[in-house]
Amino acid sequence: MKKFWQLLLTAMLAVLLLAACGNDSTKEEKPADENQAGEETNTDSEASADNTSYPYTLKDAVGEEITFEKAPETVISLLPSNTEILFGIDAGDKVIAVTENDTYPEEATKLDTVGDFTVNVEKVISLEPDAVFANEMMMGSNEEGLNQVREAGIPVIVIQNAKTFEETYETIETIGKVMDKNAEANQVVEDMKAKVEDIKKKAADITDKKRVFVENSDAPEIYAPGKGTFPQQFLDMINAENIVTEEGWIMISPETIVDESPDVILAIYSYIPNVVENIKTRDGFDTVTAVKEDRVIQLDEDITSRTGPRLADGLEAFAKAVYPEVFGE
Repeated sequence: MKKFWQLLLTAMLAVLLLAACGNDSTKEEKPADENQAGEETNTDSEASADNTSYPYTLKDAVGEEITFEKAPETVISLLPSNTEILFGIDAGDKVIAVTENDTYPEEATKLDTVGDFTVNVEKVISLEPDAVFANEMMMGSNEEGLNQVREAGIPVIVIQNAKTFEETYETIETIGKVMDKNAEANQVVEDMKAKVEDIKKKAADITDKKRVFVENSDAPEIYAPGKGTFPQQFLDMINAENIVTEEGWIMISPETIVDESPDVILAIYSYIPNVVENIKTRDGFDTVTAVKEDRVIQLDEDITSRTGPRLADGLEAFAKAVYPEVFGE
């Protein structure tokens, strides 16, 4: 079941990614239009550096204008990245429910749950939160349910599906403004930026580029990220080469991986046991450079996919796995 939801999430991300392709970007590089979702409107509800001035109005990712007379005292998060942001900006004490997919921080795992990728609308309404944080990635399957929550008088903020680090920073700042945690949100963003810049600076001196293969699922249906995905952005930032040159997330054959013989193989999934050994023992993989040199590495899929405060840690994990001689402790 976890594999099903992981692949479903991948497919949903790929649809959003490819829809943006024609605008010189894909999964994480869709440019903002003049009415960018998640941006506050031109009202008198502007935020200072440290405090939000109420009433505060913002336009969310689906164009809904939501006005808050004060900071929400109770909120529900419908996506793990939103949850991590709320706890990261010191608003975790306001979160009263999350989804069954929330695994971080530990405090979030102890909260009430309101579904997984399908929202339990009745339960959300019964908890009577001051606000609900959703994500535009959920709209296809949950739009009707979220409308029911709105009709019950509960504000629903649909957060943009961030496709770049910059959009991730914007999301953190937006949630910070809603929760009157501007200083905390700004600090999270500054810390992330500092880590990213430090990694990029070190990577700039790398001349011997490693050829890398990243996989998101096990054989026989091996899915891998190509252009316009966050893993591709990670590889670009650390000065590594992706053996996948196609756009978006693709299914790739074991034979192709063997033929390409990458220097490093990164596995960003954990729904099966013994991931690394499974990869090493695939037919023909004993000839792959990454296997011969013991460079098959499993990474935490959460920090490499959730667009929240730990995304910079995901970049660092990629850097240490591909270039331990440069980024190792």
